Amino acid sequence: MRVLVVTAVPAERDAVVRGVVSATETETAPEAEVSVPGGRTLHRVVRPPLTVDALAAGVGPAAAAAATATALTAAELGQAPYELVVSAGIGGGFAPAPLGSVVVGEAIVAADLGAETPDGFAAVTELGFGTVEHLPPPALVRAVAEATGAVRGAVLTVSTVTGSAERAAELRRRHPGAAAEAMEGFGVAEAAAAPGVPVLELRVISNAVGPRDRAAWRIGEALDALAGAFRHLPPALATWKEPSR
Repeated sequence: MRVLVVTAVPAERDAVVRGVVSATETETAPEAEVSVPGGRTLHRVVRPPLTVDALAAGVGPAAAAAATATALTAAELGQAPYELVVSAGIGGGFAPAPLGSVVVGEAIVAADLGAETPDGFAAVTELGFGTVEHLPPPALVRAVAEATGAVRGAVLTVSTVTGSAERAAELRRRHPGAAAEAMEGFGVAEAAAAPGVPVLELRVISNAVGPRDRAAWRIGEALDALAGAFRHLPPALATWKEPSR
């Protein structure tokens, strides 16, 4: 099974690779670097029966969508298409997802794609355009949540990170099932949807969604937890693939 994991920054990508490498007690093929168009590099780990390519795509949904689409197209042209795309990294958490917890997205939602109106925010779908939500395979979400101890809920994609209690409350009002906020998931999901590749989003909570308090962020701990989550991901993927064999 070939899996593309898309992160925003290299530190997240490296945590993913570290976790996948540590997922086996048997010898794993050395990490390899594979160039893709656009000047980016895939970090590849082969852990039979999985091949995991980790890609640092850049920050925000546009960069994530562009890099994901490029990697998917290159793989398809190389006759080695991906069977799953995972958007992964750290992010902000809504209760009940505490700092350091893992969140797996039951839905990947574009939370600020739309328009401000006299009556408040209107999602782009209310304006008659596009989509604002992608749904990962429920069986995969369950398998990953069970393997990693993750909280399940919607993961919101925003272009501007929340920095006030007022905006946090507004997002929670509009999306009561939200567990996390990040900046790339919807872009990754849009790119994966075009060729029909299943998508998943996995986040580790480094800070609470709300007033911006850098002193309270736990980025190092969250990256370590991200590696820990990916240590458990290969068996969960094997469980998910079992019904299709």
